[in-house]
Amino acid sequence: MNQTNQTWVTEFLLLGLSNDPQTQVLLFVLFLGVYLVTVLGSLLLIYLVLTDSQLHIPMYFFLCNLSVADLCFSTNIVLQAMNHMLTRKKVISFMGCVAQLFLYLIFGATQCALLAVMSYDRYLAICDPMHYPIIMTRRMCSLLALGCWISGILISLVDTTFTIHLPFKGDNRIANFFCEAPALLDVASADTHNSQMVIFLMGVVILLAPVSLILVSYGSIIVTVVRMKTTSGRLKAFSTCGSHLLVVILFYGSAIISYMTPKSSKEQAKLVSVFYAVINPMLNPLIYSLRNKDVKRAFRNATNRGKPCRP
Repeated sequence: MNQTNQTWVTEFLLLGLSNDPQTQVLLFVLFLGVYLVTVLGSLLLIYLVLTDSQLHIPMYFFLCNLSVADLCFSTNIVLQAMNHMLTRKKVISFMGCVAQLFLYLIFGATQCALLAVMSYDRYLAICDPMHYPIIMTRRMCSLLALGCWISGILISLVDTTFTIHLPFKGDNRIANFFCEAPALLDVASADTHNSQMVIFLMGVVILLAPVSLILVSYGSIIVTVVRMKTTSGRLKAFSTCGSHLLVVILFYGSAIISYMTPKSSKEQAKLVSVFYAVINPMLNPLIYSLRNKDVKRAFRNATNRGKPCRP
């Protein structure tokens, strides 16, 4: 059929992860469990950071922002995916798809920037502790966090604009469970080379540039830690960085595979999408809670405050 005879797409059909009804029910239960853990873990971290005075330091301020981004990122994708798992017609309107893509990119890009800022914070705290409180003031922390959110909005505006300006006619089947730029480009009815190049360049800005900063920061941290004379000092330094480094590896690894590598099969792309869009937001609060003594102490204090005093 000629492109001129095709109608403009007004809605998209999300093919999802499976067509089997029993598998969809199982996936719904799994997604629901993961989402509940994500919500509870993120809200708990936010609550502890806001209420525990000992957590009122830059590292936990940025962690609180990361938890907000995680929560919004997961909510934007998982709720709609679970709804489609229980319905026969898995459609989303064109504007609904654009809105989901725009929000997804905002929160995802903001997470990238926040992880880079958190690595810089750890670099200053370990490698330049004398100047750390002078540099990382409350005002500076607020400006850095604001810059992360603004960068997320700008990256999202560019990527979304260069995705939706393409004509979408005829085929409206998206081979994923949510609206993602690479999947949308696959169903566009025109040459997508320019849009792919712009999205790739934005990926360099928001993925490879922060990764470079993280590598430089942690390279300096490792050199400083190795030079420490006491074993306790080394263990303390590694313990404060271990959680962040693990989150960085999981998040950036899956994001770079999705956006910066040659196209893989659609099934592999779906698995990668599940990991960074559904699993990662759940892992972040768990990693920071289970591996962080300050967070565990704040949690014990919060639970003790809730217990009635014995006469």
